[in-house]
Amino acid sequence: MKNYDNNLDDIYALVAILPERLSFPIHTIGNFDELVEIVLDVGRPPTARYVKEEIQLSEQEVLAEEIEYIVKNVGDFDLDNRAGMERTLHRISAIRNRKGKIIGLTCRVGRAIFGTLEIIQDFVESGRSILILGKPGIGKTTMLREAARVLAENHRVVIVDTSNEIGGDGDVPHPAVGKARRMQVAKPALQHEVMIEAVENHNPEVIVIDEIGRELEATAARTIAERGVQLIGTAHGRTLNNLLMNPTLSDLIGGIESVTLSDEEAKRRGTQKTVLERRSPPTFDVLVEIKERNCIIVYPDVAAAVDALVRGIELNPELRRKTDKGDIVREKAPAPVLEGNGNGFSVNDTTEKSRQKYNIIQISGKSRKQLDSFKTNPENLTRTNSKKTDSNISMDGFLDYKPGGMVSEPVKIFPHGVARNRLMEAAERIQVPIRIVNSIEEADIFMTLKPYYRDRQQVILDAEARNIPIYVLRSNTINQMEYSLANVFDVKVNIQATDWNTVEKETLSAIQKVLSGQASWIDLSPADHSIRHMQHEMVQQAGLISQSYGKEPMRRIRIYQNPE
Repeated sequence: MKNYDNNLDDIYALVAILPERLSFPIHTIGNFDELVEIVLDVGRPPTARYVKEEIQLSEQEVLAEEIEYIVKNVGDFDLDNRAGMERTLHRISAIRNRKGKIIGLTCRVGRAIFGTLEIIQDFVESGRSILILGKPGIGKTTMLREAARVLAENHRVVIVDTSNEIGGDGDVPHPAVGKARRMQVAKPALQHEVMIEAVENHNPEVIVIDEIGRELEATAARTIAERGVQLIGTAHGRTLNNLLMNPTLSDLIGGIESVTLSDEEAKRRGTQKTVLERRSPPTFDVLVEIKERNCIIVYPDVAAAVDALVRGIELNPELRRKTDKGDIVREKAPAPVLEGNGNGFSVNDTTEKSRQKYNIIQISGKSRKQLDSFKTNPENLTRTNSKKTDSNISMDGFLDYKPGGMVSEPVKIFPHGVARNRLMEAAERIQVPIRIVNSIEEADIFMTLKPYYRDRQQVILDAEARNIPIYVLRSNTINQMEYSLANVFDVKVNIQATDWNTVEKETLSAIQKVLSGQASWIDLSPADHSIRHMQHEMVQQAGLISQSYGKEPMRRIRIYQNPE
């Protein structure tokens, strides 16, 4: 990887538009290779942001006259409040007051860096459409620019450059885009029209576009892909997970919708009848998440990744790292989960894979690792008015188990739409201490079902605002609750019961609860075929009805009241 030969000259040109009292300390500091941006706000000291630090350039506050001086030395500001410098990649963004006067500037350093594409060059040259995600400033546009340059050597490439970030300001594009042609966009809102115009008028084989952020642009991207043109673009988002949850842009990767399965299909899958499915073929074939400048996660088949995510099937994407020696290291990455807070990936977090496998989805809040204090440092959690009784279950919904002879503090759970009696039974089965609370203020964990989460009720928004971990279950079953709690406490769930004494005791207890009317139906623990056969006989002798469901090794029986 190497820089464009004139990068330093371009940075000097950016610093030259500043008043001397601001440019002098930047030259004094040096370290231009690490300079990211210069931030100037009227009435505040000027600062320069570097890769690893932020340095104040002067004690004196920025004056309105200095902002005006800089504005006169750059190009015109577009409707998106961005300007540039001709034949450079720098971007100057403006902040205006209510009267439209510019009172702040962010002078972003643009660099052409060759070699950034090597980490995904095999996908780029395969002819498949690629979508690149990542946080701001991590190098999405740099990778996009390099893709345009490399592909333009052998293909007809057209860049749709809405903010002139890819090809630089002015009529002549920056040399860093190579032979690629560049179409500028008069207004950001017209980006989708220029995308279609590029296909209809200029016969491209590849279209490169930065910052797909509106529904019309997503629709235009699908139209282009359906015409057989390779698309390489970036979108507003950091991971596959939050892009999938974005209603405006989810169509780029196929989108999701709720569908109702037939009885036969639901039985075959071992799921409830209403499930989430991918809505349509994805616009982009490959998705790249940039985690660090030399570390990415690749989903080689977006359709398969989305299907796996919504169906709860474990799918490991590919993690690629570029070493200091320039070697590309490939390894499997942990499976993602649907997390709206953008933390859908956690290296070496095996509990993420467990949660994905059993369709238990953490939407927001702290990660599993941050919840370890529930076990290791129970004093970190404040307990209020917990009156324990001698029995395992107290009158206020409090389970006090002591597995392995150790005292374990309860985790306070606020269930929204989740059956509280089943939740208590699930905790009792896997012997973990929980306490059900009636307000979010007391809760350590918020647990709900997918339909409730999709409705975005106020109680869910409050939980997100408080950064409470939200566990969303696919169905209101004890099985789902068991694995959700097992994930919280980092314990294993016994997949099948094998000890007949334990099985018999559980079956008799469930039969008694159904006969007494405490429950209309109860699920038993998963068991093998021979044990299920004996359970069915016990239920039949008690005059109740039972039915097996689910797939091995999770197949279990459900006991119902007899309507007769």
